[in-house]
Amino acid sequence: MRATETHLLPFLKQSPQFIVPIYQRTYSWTEIQCQQLWDDIDRAGSRDDITAHFIGSIVYVAEGLSQVSQQAPLLVIDGQQRLTTVLLLIKALAQALGDDEPVDGFSAPKLNQYYLTNHLEKADRYFKLLLSQTDNLSFQAIIRDRLQPSEPSLCVTQNFALFKKLLRDTSKSDLATVCRGLDKLVLVDITLDQHQDNAQQIFESMNSTGKELSQADLIRNFVLMGLEQQPQTNLYNDYWRPMEQDFGQEAYGTQFNSFMRHYLTVRTGKIPREDKVYQAFKDYSSEQGQGIEALVKDIHTCAGHFCALALGGEQDATLRRVFEDLRELKAGVAYPLLLRLYADYANDKLSAADLVAAVRLVESYVFRRAICGIPTNSMDRTFASFGKSLQENRYLESLQEHFCLLHSYRRFPRDEEFLCELQQRNLYHFRHKGYWLRRFESHDRKESVPDEYTIEHILPQNPDLSSDWQLALGDDWERIQREYLHTLGNLTLTGYNAEYKDRLFTDKRDMSGGFKESPLKLNEMLRGLDKWDENAIQMRANMLAAQALIVWGSPPKLNDSTPSSQPKPAPSPSDYCIDDHRFLCESEEVREVFDAFRKEVLALDPCVREEFRKDYVAYKAETNFVDAVPQATRLRLSFNMPFAELRDPKKLCKDVTNLGRWGNGDVEIGLQSLDELPYVMSLVRQSFDHQMGDGG
Repeated sequence: MRATETHLLPFLKQSPQFIVPIYQRTYSWTEIQCQQLWDDIDRAGSRDDITAHFIGSIVYVAEGLSQVSQQAPLLVIDGQQRLTTVLLLIKALAQALGDDEPVDGFSAPKLNQYYLTNHLEKADRYFKLLLSQTDNLSFQAIIRDRLQPSEPSLCVTQNFALFKKLLRDTSKSDLATVCRGLDKLVLVDITLDQHQDNAQQIFESMNSTGKELSQADLIRNFVLMGLEQQPQTNLYNDYWRPMEQDFGQEAYGTQFNSFMRHYLTVRTGKIPREDKVYQAFKDYSSEQGQGIEALVKDIHTCAGHFCALALGGEQDATLRRVFEDLRELKAGVAYPLLLRLYADYANDKLSAADLVAAVRLVESYVFRRAICGIPTNSMDRTFASFGKSLQENRYLESLQEHFCLLHSYRRFPRDEEFLCELQQRNLYHFRHKGYWLRRFESHDRKESVPDEYTIEHILPQNPDLSSDWQLALGDDWERIQREYLHTLGNLTLTGYNAEYKDRLFTDKRDMSGGFKESPLKLNEMLRGLDKWDENAIQMRANMLAAQALIVWGSPPKLNDSTPSSQPKPAPSPSDYCIDDHRFLCESEEVREVFDAFRKEVLALDPCVREEFRKDYVAYKAETNFVDAVPQATRLRLSFNMPFAELRDPKKLCKDVTNLGRWGNGDVEIGLQSLDELPYVMSLVRQSFDHQMGDGG
């Protein structure tokens, strides 16, 4: 490797051509990075005391460490973002200058000939820079002053337009400032020897001053960079490029990271941290042993399923509709389960009808929990673990049964709990307010609700109700407005929100475009009412609530037993009890601490259960999260979570990973007195939350 500090413009002028390999990410700088570069250039050009401005490094592969050949293209390993951006700015500057030359060397002909093209060459060799497929046609059209292709690169075209605007807003005299600023740009020219330097390691370690590499960028480079040119090209053209096209430019930039996280969750059963997806992928790649082509082919297949689910790519009209509803609910946390279901549907293991029923059940689960205000922290782990319970010979039934077995704050809310919350909740300020009204209206209909329909308060929001409204509501009008304004019974959809304003109910009903003429099912009941008061609001809320049980149905048998969020405690698998622990019987001090401890732990959540074992006492949610070993003067506690993830500001815990002992878990602490209990319980809570999903 050779590193040399050099000025940017001479570096560009002497270099024959830069090629961005297919394994590199697409051009992705946004206005933020471009504006920063512009500001840096403007500052450097306007101040004599600034002799140079450092913009980072350009890392590329050459045949050896000898002088760069005048013919050989240079493969860019790092720096394509700033290199592309500078060339876009130079092209915009050339158009702004024309034949003027405010600074020596800065005119349109010279800028084009020195830095943008190899004017004596033909075809691709004509261009100083070749980008990857997504960006190259747009970039070449700009350099040649031609029309953009039918599917232009968004970032390339938008950033070029930004520089043109900035230059239009710059006076002729100030264009010299831009020229001087460009002339002061300095970089580190890093040349790699392809036979000696590990380009992948260098790429991973580069700390770019521009837009940070995403986890998906790193994965793409890892997959493609190490291959020989022909296999690399084949893999890209057959699998990776089609994935980019299926996602589309915007979605590939915003959602491919999430897709890879879901993919790894499906394949490994573990949910990678968002900032550790690349490392998780490398680990999975080394463990799965199927070869890089088979791995990329599998990713490509799963990506097609994701595009159908999450990006509107589904061709079947019924499935497309249910996927749209799920997206509007923003239920992406369920994608690991849905990717598994869709794969089995694609492989004819699951019928389309059962897939629709399964997706609707997932939708109901997510929406009911949101209405009931149940914390969402654990849902990613809930859906990630579903695959273990699915049985191919009774697919839908096993899914329904698993939903019924969820308890505590993983539970599927029963009808009674759901209806109670639905009728009294402030639904106008509910984050899914547009979704639930449209789902009410579109249920069992092929047509979707047009976007121009908006939410209407039948009883107006205006705190200064007219005297006619007050008369219609009665003496208790203030309480009625306060209690029912944003609730289920008082909300509907209309295309005439602006016309309705604060009119009386009968006016809204009878006017042109009023409730009597409304084609919406939501407004059917309103057509025959003569007044709108507390009784009418309650009656409509009851009607809609009954319909909600159909729209957001529950698994069969969920409501067969007495509604309760508390499951029956599982019987202990052993015959041991408290009397079998000698130190709990012989030491009053240890027994007092134990009694206080067990009371606090069992109060954490209704799902927590206690099991006495021969040598310890286990406290379980899904499995053991803390075990207590009674000793002569204390309780020795084991927490079932990674030591590195525990927040222990007093540093009282001990890492017992891989050490033999009674109890489960990698963390150990002693509990000797009641004074220590509050702090110890803060640690117990972390272990419980880690198991239930709040910690991950």
